Amino acid sequence: MPIVNIAYKPHYGENEDASNSYLMSLVAVLAGMPLPIVNLLASFFFWFSHRKSTLYVRWHCMQNLVAQVPLFFANAGAFWWTVALFFNDAVTISDHYIAYIILVALLNVIEFVIMIITASKVRNGRHVHWWLFGDITQLIYQL
Repeated sequence: MPIVNIAYKPHYGENEDASNSYLMSLVAVLAGMPLPIVNLLASFFFWFSHRKSTLYVRWHCMQNLVAQVPLFFANAGAFWWTVALFFNDAVTISDHYIAYIILVALLNVIEFVIMIITASKVRNGRHVHWWLFGDITQLIYQL
């Protein structure tokens, strides 16, 4: 399901803004690594600042924002479980904790790689529609 007709070619400024929504997300991850809310807020504010831009830019900003929500919950769980280890004597490092941390780390690495690939493709003028997150974005914009 394309967001615009096949003949539509976004101009360079649109490609750059859409690509920057993904790159901004990567910078936010690096800047606010221990706090999972930083990335979600940064994605929201980037979308909010581009809400009156072209559909192409808004669409990619929203796809990035939608993709950050499940990752936020996974990172928040890891963050608070780790905090509980330090401040609650009843919580100990278990196999479940280690497995969850490995899973969350793997999810973050996958997201990091996918964001770089997507930012590169979008900057070169190729529309990237992610499975599930792209479909949700389509529903949000009723396309």
